[in-house]
Amino acid sequence: MAATLALALAAGLVGAVDYPPVTPTYRIELPRDEGSHPGFRTEWWYITGWLEDENDVPRGFQITFFRTRPGIHEQNPSRFAPRQLLFAHAAVSDVERGRLAKAQRSARAGFGLAYAAEGSLEVAIDDWHLRRRADGRMVARVAGEDFSLALEFEESQPLLLHGQQGFSRKGPLPHLASHYYSLPQLRAAGRLVLGERAYRVRGRAWMDHEWASEILHEKAVGWDWVGLNLHDGGALMALQVRDAQGAALWAGGTLRPGPHAAVRVYEPREVQWTALRRWRSPRTGVEFAVEWRVRVGDHTLTLRPMMDDQENDARDSTGTLYWEGAVRAFDEAGREVGRGYLELTGYAGRILL
Repeated sequence: MAATLALALAAGLVGAVDYPPVTPTYRIELPRDEGSHPGFRTEWWYITGWLEDENDVPRGFQITFFRTRPGIHEQNPSRFAPRQLLFAHAAVSDVERGRLAKAQRSARAGFGLAYAAEGSLEVAIDDWHLRRRADGRMVARVAGEDFSLALEFEESQPLLLHGQQGFSRKGPLPHLASHYYSLPQLRAAGRLVLGERAYRVRGRAWMDHEWASEILHEKAVGWDWVGLNLHDGGALMALQVRDAQGAALWAGGTLRPGPHAAVRVYEPREVQWTALRRWRSPRTGVEFAVEWRVRVGDHTLTLRPMMDDQENDARDSTGTLYWEGAVRAFDEAGREVGRGYLELTGYAGRILL
């Protein structure tokens, strides 16, 4: 599927359509906006979190569904025309074995086998799915060769809007933006299978939903992002978009300092990322900054990974090679104040959306 899209890009077939712009006047509303926005170029639903089994062993997990409108063959009446493409990644950070169990899927939308519904949360590729049940809880099911996850998620806080009421800038030009909201502090519970062993697990999770037609500046190569569920009930998102020299082209952040507190949105000058330690993948040779000091306004946190090797090679589906893993957050006194997920892209070359 990635090769097909690459050929289309080379032939100049992608981008022949007019994608709708992301505008600051749009107001995100749930449940309407939980569903797909198929007119936009790209979209993703992203759930990450920390789970603990019956013996309190912690593990990280991520489940991501992507939808893209490649803009090719849109006038073709055939049901096989690739008007919408779907991809999915899933991974479990297995700290006991020191490895990342991972799997991926890809398909063109259609025939009831792969779809992203409009107006409600329901996205699926074959037997992988993420949807909202009638009782209001979200459920996810994914499986790879050596692991499977069956989880349900219960909301404990209202949605967290990023940027200007969900209009989230990603660069110095106004059109480089996405519609973006999160559901932090989700209560997660379910079943995890690793190899021959099954575990009942519980924990905390974070969901992102984002859609856009254009995000990255022409000089951008990738981004660093973190979503943290804070132990005091708060939630913090911080990001930076990097150029080829590693300098920040853009940055931003959103903080809810407590479960019922007012949300604070931070400007680029108020957010700073400083790499503290790097790790080189023994498989790909790519070097990632896996430990960071992140300043957001008056708050300075140190991010440390659950384990270094949380590299995800998705070049067979979305064409990306990235690091995405569970991290702990520590304050300036060295106290653990939160847990979440860190995403690092563009370290193996410029990321293409």
